[in-house]
Amino acid sequence: MAEESQKWVLMVTAQTPTNIAVIKYWGKRDENLILAINDSISVTLDPAHLCTTTTVAVSPAFNQDRMWLNGKEISLSGGRYQNCLREIRARANDVEDEKRGIKIVKKDWENLHVHIASYNNFPTAAGLASSAAGFACLVYSLAKLMNVQEDNGKLSAIARQGSGSACRSLYGGFVKWVMGKEENGSDSVAVQLVDEKHWDELVIIIAVVSSRQKETSSTSGMLETVETSALIEHRAKEIVPKRIIQMEEAIQKRDFATFTHLTCADSNQFHAVCLDTSPPIFYMNDTSHRIISCVEKWNRSEGTPQVAYTFDAGPNAVLIARNRTSAALLLQRLLFHFPPNSETDLNSYVIGDKSILKDAGIQEIKDVEALPPPPEIKDKVPVQKCKGEISYFICTRPGRGPVLISDESQALLNPYTGLPK
Repeated sequence: MAEESQKWVLMVTAQTPTNIAVIKYWGKRDENLILAINDSISVTLDPAHLCTTTTVAVSPAFNQDRMWLNGKEISLSGGRYQNCLREIRARANDVEDEKRGIKIVKKDWENLHVHIASYNNFPTAAGLASSAAGFACLVYSLAKLMNVQEDNGKLSAIARQGSGSACRSLYGGFVKWVMGKEENGSDSVAVQLVDEKHWDELVIIIAVVSSRQKETSSTSGMLETVETSALIEHRAKEIVPKRIIQMEEAIQKRDFATFTHLTCADSNQFHAVCLDTSPPIFYMNDTSHRIISCVEKWNRSEGTPQVAYTFDAGPNAVLIARNRTSAALLLQRLLFHFPPNSETDLNSYVIGDKSILKDAGIQEIKDVEALPPPPEIKDKVPVQKCKGEISYFICTRPGRGPVLISDESQALLNPYTGLPK
């Protein structure tokens, strides 16, 4: 191991998307290994708009494993981080950088320490699956640094031990987390159902109702549900297995009507199970309910569904439109019902793929103020506008899986010191 120079730092940077479940994972059969009580299916979001970037570095000069999340150092002593680090180190192989005269042999990895810097381009722990992208990126980047030969399916079983839904972020498109039957979790892995190009007309709009950290974490919420809800076992054993089969078929056939029915029903049932927990868990709020009402009225008035909604463990709405035309009409409705505060800049109120704003015929705040009431609103009902209830909207689409970033300027660690830039 290039002992003559203790100064070298070897680095890898990767980018991993987040994902949103359309058939939800809620409840574990093994807390330590993070084994789910049911299968789940998710859509991976375009990393251009929602992703985690992670740089990992190794150097003989490092005296301990260290990690920085969004610029702040955090402890790696937690079991979940330790599980991921241990599993990846156990699979490490020889690494050689001939140009720099660096050679690490397999057994060296036991004594070498790593530095990890991770950055989410979206709010952490607000119900936007930041831990999914985070642990997937941690495992993927460490695997590349340590020359781990396992494929993404095997890596997904390691990422799962950091955060259950992280296993689904190792692929793009639509992904299924197979719950598995083995006690050691070896068959609890993610598989890609279709890639991001299969159903590329879908457009996803996320209404960020609150970017605050949630009151009940997913981990403790699941534990309480499994222990106290009478509905959860029925959901896991009777309902979800049927929905998984139907959802796989709907995705393969690009059957948006069935997709919408299943997505909305499963989201509502997940939140019903949270309400059935003792004490009840409230992830959605009044704004979330207003968004559901707005979508339901529109879908019913059209006769065929235009938009599916789903809510994870938080109040933020993930709205999946059947195509760009529906997405533009959806954005008009959202901006009509939930206009920004007068001092808000439209540019920071609708982020991500801003071309949807253009499709909706909106260029400035006055265009929002001029929006007519949607036709499905009955004349007799006074229109309620909820100004300032939404922090911002993110326009995105189904996206690809993890990638390595070769542009060194995007690395989060200094290539000479291995410390945050």
